[in-house]
Amino acid sequence: MKTMSCRQLGGPCDLEHRGESADDVINAQDRHLKEAEKAGDATHQEARDEMKSRWRHPKRSMGWYRATKATFAALPED
Repeated sequence: MKTMSCRQLGGPCDLEHRGESADDVINAQDRHLKEAEKAGDATHQEARDEMKSRWRHPKRSMGWYRATKATFAALPED
């Protein structure tokens, strides 16, 4: 297991997401941003909008995805 924060994934807070893979933490971040948006948390809105854009335009977002996977791979195990 490894841990990445909301901030490391482009968000505004330090909530930690744990997972076996980068995809696990990316999906956890997506859920976190959806929940924050639903709760009316304006501080997460920009990150949520960026995440929605990434899901809609995956080819354009491969740089972010590759960078996130590389960051995750370089992290020590928890």
